[in-house]
Formats: sequence, C-alpha cells, structure tokens
Amino acid sequence: MNSELQKEMKALGQSVLVLQGGGALGAYQVGVYEALSEAGVEPDWIVGTSIGAINAGIIAGSPKGERLDRLCEFWKRVENAPAFGSHMPAWLAATARNAVAMTSGVPAFFQPQPAAFLNPHIPLGPDAAGFYSTRPLNDTLEDLIDFDQLNSGEVRLTVGASRVSNSEMVYFDSRDMEIDVRHIMASGALPPAFPAVRIDGELYWDGGILSNTPVEVVFDDNPRRNSLVFAVHIWNPHGPEPRSIWEVMNRQKDLQYSSRSNTHIARQRQLHRLRHVIAELGAMVPDCSAKDKIVSQMRSYGCTTTMHVIRLLAPALAYEDHSKDIDFSPEGIRQRREAGYRDTMVTLEQAPWRGKFDPLEGFILHEACGGEMVHTAASRA
Repeated sequence: MNSELQKEMKALGQSVLVLQGGGALGAYQVGVYEALSEAGVEPDWIVGTSIGAINAGIIAGSPKGERLDRLCEFWKRVENAPAFGSHMPAWLAATARNAVAMTSGVPAFFQPQPAAFLNPHIPLGPDAAGFYSTRPLNDTLEDLIDFDQLNSGEVRLTVGASRVSNSEMVYFDSRDMEIDVRHIMASGALPPAFPAVRIDGELYWDGGILSNTPVEVVFDDNPRRNSLVFAVHIWNPHGPEPRSIWEVMNRQKDLQYSSRSNTHIARQRQLHRLRHVIAELGAMVPDCSAKDKIVSQMRSYGCTTTMHVIRLLAPALAYEDHSKDIDFSPEGIRQRREAGYRDTMVTLEQAPWRGKFDPLEGFILHEACGGEMVHTAASRA
C-alpha cells in the first residue's frame, strides 16, 4: 500500500481491530492481521473475545516485527491432523476430524478430563468443572506472549469475559490494569467444555456468552476518539434458510454467536447521531446561556467524533457444519487464513471510507463479505 493511503487512513483517527470469538474460525483473523500489517496498518487498540482474545493477546504481546510469526506459531501448535483416507467425502472427513478433536482434545489447547465424561455429577470444583482441561493453552500462551510487552502501552488490549456470579460482561483493559494470562484464559473459558477462570476471587467464563462481538466497548469508550474500526466477524449474521436438521444446527450457531450484531450497530448509529445532534444544537446556544450550569451539563452529552466501521464477514467453507469451530485441521486453518488475507486486501483497495458523509452521522458502516462490499454508507456530494 502506498504511503499516501496510509496517511489517509491515519487521518481518520486511531486504528482499532475487533476480533470475535469462534474457536478454529479464528484462523481467518490471522489473515486479516497479515493483510493489515503488510499494508502498513498496525492497530492502536485491539479488542477480543474468546479466540479473538487469544489472537489479540499474541499481537499486543509481541514486538512489531514478530507478531505475525507468533500468531502463525500458535496456529501451527494447535493443528489437529488425524489421517483419513483421501477417498472419503470432504464432509465425512471433516466430521471424523472433529470427532477426534472432541474425544482426544487439540494439541497445545485442551485435553479431556476423563472424570467429567464418566459422571457429570462428580464435584470437580468450581475452578476445574469442565469436560476439558485448558492447562495446555495456559502453557502455550505463557510461551508465546510477552506480558511485559503487552502491558507496555504500545498497543492497547481489551478482552471481554462473563462474570459467573452475576452474568455481567466485564472488560479487562491494559489501559486501566495489568493484564496477565488469566484474563485471556477467562475470555476463552467456554462452558461446559472449559472450566471457569478465577481472577481476584471471582469466576469468569467466555465473554461470548454475553457479547461475542465486543465492538460496543469501542463505541462507549471514554473519551471517544475518531476511529477506523476493523470488526472481524467469523460467525456470519447472514445466511440461507436451512433445509435439514444438519443445516439448522449450523445456522443456529451462526445466529447465536453473531451476537445480535445488527441490533448493536443500529443502536450505536442512533446514539452517535444523537450525540452529533446535541453538539450541533449546543453550538447554537448563545455564550451567555452556555455558561449556565444545566446548559453546560446538557452540552456535555454532545460528541463530534466519527467512527468508520469496516465489518469483515468471513465467508463459509464449502464443507462447514455446526462443528466448524473445532476444525483445527491444517487445511481448514490454511483456507481461513488465506480468505482473511484476500478479503482484507480487496477491502483496503476499495477504501470504502472515502467520500463525504452526512456530518450528523458519527457512525459510518461499511460491510464486506468475501471481499465484496455488501453495504457502504452513501456519500454526500
């Protein structure tokens, strides 16, 4: 990417990368980061949930020149490649691979806890109650993430988790606290597969239970800043009508983990427009009235920041089914990474943020699926 386009993107404000949760589907995010990095775009802030938190932690916890290598190393370690005959149909081979992952675990990620499978009533304890142990993941993350680098402030990291005691969404933010491996592990502790993670006396589960698309934390940040936000959706909110039970199970997961993203976006567009309207009205208030305490307080609700949100929707692979999030096969990882790279490069070339937009629109949405723009805000001449 030429330097002029880099300057153009920088002028839009901070670069934010938001990474959704979705297990093996997170390989798509590696390709997205690879394309951004190759284009000279390094995120100022990364927000992630579940596998998105793992990818985000590795990026934020690595020196700039090593980020992609460490991401690739993580995905190399978690490859699960049982050998099946080439004569098997793709869908059957995928089903067999995923069955092996469920019964034997995934290298460097999780391993079965036999007691949990033998009897679900066995009291394993609140810190160990899960079908699998994630100790391998803990060791992998401690090996690949430099937490001194992560907490240096070079890249802000925010990871979301669900507080077990009161079903509250909690965001752990390196701007406000020191992040360690527990916070990233907590963001990916999806029950009943994985046990909860205890932090400061509280148990936490996967943030995807409450908000698998944690982009709202960017819109509600204080203070808000002009931003170019790349929100990577690995569960596609759009899809065809299912025709079989198999397709129903697949589509149900897409709906569940796309996490009402369209509703969140509609709400945020309304809020940002209202903030801009308040700012415009506040500017019309005479100076003498503006000094009034109540008027001043009302004006403080106004905001003139602009956020361009690029939603990157990962396309489905031909043989995907409801177990696609545990497809850690080398081929599945490769295809998703390549798709993420290709789609992001095409989107960057299209530069959908160009143009003049309604000044009252503080939230400007551009949506791409498989590299094709399926929605972009209308420019004003």
